[in-house]
Amino acid sequence: MIISANQPYFFPYPGFFYKAFLSDVLVILDEVQFPQRTTWMNRNRFKNDQGTLWMTIPVWRKGLGRQKINQVRICYDGQWFRKHPESLKSFYVNAPHLKDHLDFIEEIFSSRYEKLIDMNMAIIRYLLNYLRIETRLVLLSDLGVKAQATQLLVDICKAMNASTFLAQNQTGKYLESDLFRKNGIETRYFRYIAPVYPQLWGDFIANLSAFDLVFNCGKKARDIMIHSHQGTVS
Repeated sequence: MIISANQPYFFPYPGFFYKAFLSDVLVILDEVQFPQRTTWMNRNRFKNDQGTLWMTIPVWRKGLGRQKINQVRICYDGQWFRKHPESLKSFYVNAPHLKDHLDFIEEIFSSRYEKLIDMNMAIIRYLLNYLRIETRLVLLSDLGVKAQATQLLVDICKAMNASTFLAQNQTGKYLESDLFRKNGIETRYFRYIAPVYPQLWGDFIANLSAFDLVFNCGKKARDIMIHSHQGTVS
């Protein structure tokens, strides 16, 4: 069994889903610390006529100290939950496949999720289903694993009886390979290459939200994402 792990990004980029595609199980790290700095867990990039369109979900931080990811609550002050779907509809109105996803976009921003994790998981599950990726999702909080750093990943593999841990190649320098080896777990790495595909609004911008790929390419998005990576796993 091949296990990978990732934080629950907001509107993840295609590399998140390529990692899932290569894995039997993707463990969502919902019980690690939510970063104090800027994070992909509550913001991501789309595209507009000016180039990059940043979309952020405000969350409550002040006075709450160090929160775990699954504790972070969404802040509904202001009108962002109305503006975000309107921005997407405005800038992707000419995208060939936007209309296929409008109901979901409206639902995400009107559902008034209390916690960020619930919004993000709804988005992740939707895109996995649309991209026909059948990888099983498991929450770290359901495994009862409490270690940190590489030991956390090793313990995840042991809890899941996994033989292999998969990671993106640039993360290898942060992992203690010997610790995996001592526990009989193989480490495997993949190289992520951002796929190039037809986009609106001028020059191509890589690594936007996977919805940019989906809005523009529809059901072809899966093949575009997968075929650009053949031979990149070692």
